[in-house]
Parts: sequence; structure tokens; C-alpha cells
Amino acid sequence: MKIAQGWLDGCTQLLSPNTDSRPDEADISLLVVHNISLPPEQFGGPHIAELFCNNLDPDAHPYFADIAQLKVSSHLLIDRHGNITQFVPFHQRAWHAGVSAFEGRTNCNDFSIGIELEGADNIPYSNVQYAVLAEVTDAIQAQYPSITTDRIVGHEDIAPGRKTDPGPAFDWSRYKQALS
Repeated sequence: MKIAQGWLDGCTQLLSPNTDSRPDEADISLLVVHNISLPPEQFGGPHIAELFCNNLDPDAHPYFADIAQLKVSSHLLIDRHGNITQFVPFHQRAWHAGVSAFEGRTNCNDFSIGIELEGADNIPYSNVQYAVLAEVTDAIQAQYPSITTDRIVGHEDIAPGRKTDPGPAFDWSRYKQALS
């Protein structure tokens, strides 16, 4: 995998409107792993992409009524089958971290890349998701060397008490051992 002009090759591209310029494009130094499933704990379907592209129908599921108006995005989504969708180019700021801090620095969206795994905190992730996540991470680290392995965190680490993902079902050791 390679990154050219902020885009990962070989993946589906769906541009989210929920993006803007980073304060400093050269300051990309954190990778944040998330999970998402819409409806919660249900996999497949178009709903995650609809949310990130502001097209989620609030009447399609009772849960959606409370979230359809959110303006959120992520750089990448890796689904349960290992398919990758990129919503925001890496040099742009995705709106994935919300109120957050890492090593005393707030507004993690300013300097991070966000990757969503289709999943839920307590449901094991698929083997192919781990393999693809490791491959994507290797490409990101090659392009953005400030993202060292100790600067790869979960959403729960930068927004403790507010977020719990990727959750206890995510095997950090397995993931980090798979990195180059």
C-alpha cells in the first residue's frame, strides 16, 4: 500500500464534507483507532458511510434519530471483510476525535489520523481487519514517520471517560506485533 497526495491507493474513496484544513499539515503525529457500527453491534450496510457523508436517514432506525445530525468523519473505515473506505485525505483534518487530549495537547483532530474499524467494544474483530489495519498502519508510518508505535492509541486513550473504543475486544498486542 502506498499513499499519494493524501490518498491511500486501492481503496474506495467517498469524500466526506466533514473535514477542513489542519493548522499545520506537517504536524501529523498520532494515529487513533476507533470502532463504529450502525446500528450498534450490527455490521454491514451503508449506514457508516451515510453518517460520514451527512446522508444518514434519521427514520431508518430508532438509534439514528439522535445521531443523524452529527457532523463527523474519519480518514479511513475498515469493514469486517477488510475493505477500506477513505473519507478524508490524510493531509486534511477529519472530525473523529472530538474533545480529546494526548500528552497534554488538546484537539487531537489537528495532528492525528483516525481509523474506524467496523466493530463494537465487546465483539471480537475479524482476522482480516487486523491484517489490513497493520498493512495500512505500515503505509501511514512510512509516509508520516512522526507516528511511531508509541503514538498509536485508542479513542478511549485520548477521551477517557467519554469514549471506550476500540474496547476490550481489540487485541492491541496482536495488532502491534503485526506492524513492520
